[in-house]
Amino acid sequence: MTDVVHVPIVADHPPLYAHADDAGADLRAAEAVTLLPGERALIGTGVSIALPTGYAAFVVPRSGLAAKHGITVVNSPGTVDAGYRGEIKVTLLNTDARTPFDVAVGDRIAQVIVMPVSRAVFVPVDDLPDDSARGASGFGSTGVSGAAQTATA
Repeated sequence: MTDVVHVPIVADHPPLYAHADDAGADLRAAEAVTLLPGERALIGTGVSIALPTGYAAFVVPRSGLAAKHGITVVNSPGTVDAGYRGEIKVTLLNTDARTPFDVAVGDRIAQVIVMPVSRAVFVPVDDLPDDSARGASGFGSTGVSGAAQTATA
């Protein structure tokens, strides 16, 4: 059974899940915009929510828009904190080098994922523990193909 959280919402068109097992609910544009190649725009959704303490919402791109049209969310994931009560807006970017993209009112432009979040207590130390196989390696340190990688226990 999936956990359910009740989220108070003000919206003419609330986000909807396309399928029963989807993680993200579709957010729709509340305004029409044309994104020229390489252009970005902040687009309103007409959605305002009141998340319970201990939850956050994350705005992420729709895979179909990205794959078919090169449309993505610039600050993905966009974070909606529990204390925020304003309209959820989405910063879309047209990554296509040649083709403008039209957003019409009602178009599904992004997804919102509601999740529980932990609150960290940051504890200053002089050194971090050495019990990590990865250590400080990052930003491409594992390569691309994976052919040389081996599993370690």
